Amino acid sequence: MSNASEQGPTEGLRGRLHEIIFEAETPAGRAFDVGLLWAILFSIIAVMLESVASVRAQYGSLLLGVEWFFTGLFTLEYLLRLFSVSKPLRYARSFFGLVDLLAILPTFLSVLIPGAQSLLAIRVLRLLRVFRVLKLSHLLGQAEVLLTALRASRPKITVFLGTVLTIVVIMGALMYVVEGQENGFDSIPRAMYWAIVTVTTVGFGDITPKTAPGQFIASILMVMGYGIIAVPTGIVSVELAAATRHAVDNRACPACGQQGHDLDAHFCKHCGHGL
Repeated sequence: MSNASEQGPTEGLRGRLHEIIFEAETPAGRAFDVGLLWAILFSIIAVMLESVASVRAQYGSLLLGVEWFFTGLFTLEYLLRLFSVSKPLRYARSFFGLVDLLAILPTFLSVLIPGAQSLLAIRVLRLLRVFRVLKLSHLLGQAEVLLTALRASRPKITVFLGTVLTIVVIMGALMYVVEGQENGFDSIPRAMYWAIVTVTTVGFGDITPKTAPGQFIASILMVMGYGIIAVPTGIVSVELAAATRHAVDNRACPACGQQGHDLDAHFCKHCGHGL
């Protein structure tokens, strides 16, 4: 009985914090998310202003204080998020968990590496939470569908990239032989760089073939590039069509904080905790 009475307040506090921090349906949760979004926005503005030399010269100390204030605030929030879930390591390894951690690390790194605080612009990723606040959580479900499609496409995309790399190596070596050093193709790696720029239809123009055989090879590679670009699009489109057949729920798991579960799911597919 004493153990239950000792654990009750902790579990109650953890549950209340989870409801406020991870759910936006209650007034407290919505107020928390709105306040968090404003804090993220102001912190990003402060980082941007700090990068302007004239502003930094006049308000550098103030902006540094603002930066440390928001870092302390977000550090406290991150610790509360870890405390409010029953499996904190699961949340720490999730996408938003990693983003939350990366949003505070640059300030601490700036003590050792001057200028590292500019990386705080990564906090803009935290604004993705606006979808929950504005009742657009179904868009997060679509993001989960897109991620599912990309994961399913990974083996095919890997084979495709391997094929493209093979073409680049062959074409680079061929152009190195055909054009030679006098035309800028002074090594196979440099010729491969030209092949990559050409096959992706970017065409910087810093290296160009001068001989007729080289220009003929370049023409083939340019035409091939248009066909190559369409391949990954088709692969992802097929997997995306398959993934959209499965709707998802955006309930936050009380253990790891992950979202994107099946509509009929009773347990989290990431950690197995009951939903």
